[in-house]
Amino acid sequence: MACGGDLGGAEADVSAPAPPLLLASTSPQRPAILAQLGLPFELVAPSFEEHDVEGADPVTLVRGHALGKARSVPVELAAGRPVLAVDTTVVCAGRLLGKPGGPEEAAAMLETLSGRAHQVVSGLCLRTPAWEVVEHEVTRVSFRRLTPRDVASYVATGEWEGRAGGYAIQGRGASLVERIDGDYLNVVGLPAALLVRLLVARLPGAYGLG
Repeated sequence: MACGGDLGGAEADVSAPAPPLLLASTSPQRPAILAQLGLPFELVAPSFEEHDVEGADPVTLVRGHALGKARSVPVELAAGRPVLAVDTTVVCAGRLLGKPGGPEEAAAMLETLSGRAHQVVSGLCLRTPAWEVVEHEVTRVSFRRLTPRDVASYVATGEWEGRAGGYAIQGRGASLVERIDGDYLNVVGLPAALLVRLLVARLPGAYGLG
């Protein structure tokens, strides 16, 4: 199997209906983004267990997690459908900010992000029985300077739960953000522009793209 940034590969049979993508995810945001893009999909929970290693290179980490999630879907379950998996982390001043374990950790993350720029780094794996490709996307997000009241009010919403970096930009977390450079949907949970590029390159015409 080919793995990496090579976008070459066999073209899809555009005469046949495109099979739904098999999204290996338990995130509610990623299905919503695929629906927004008009892409057919089905859900499966990946069996891969993530491990955030302290000091790990964020790009290597998210690419590895995305690949692990995609490969954890059994071949018989995929049944020839393209498997899609994504993993996202937040990086600020060289520090990885994953999903906070509780309100205190969420507050600490927001205080770290306050008045600073950070990177939202996502790894994406698209996999079929014939090939697999792994890529990544980085979006730069700048927070306004937060007051203790800002932090306490946001933590009280509970919106930080299950969110890398402790915030959800598509919800109340939008009030924390001052500027975005790059793919907004990557910050929400899935690098849509990257996915479209891969589908056009790998499966041209299959999903009405390319």
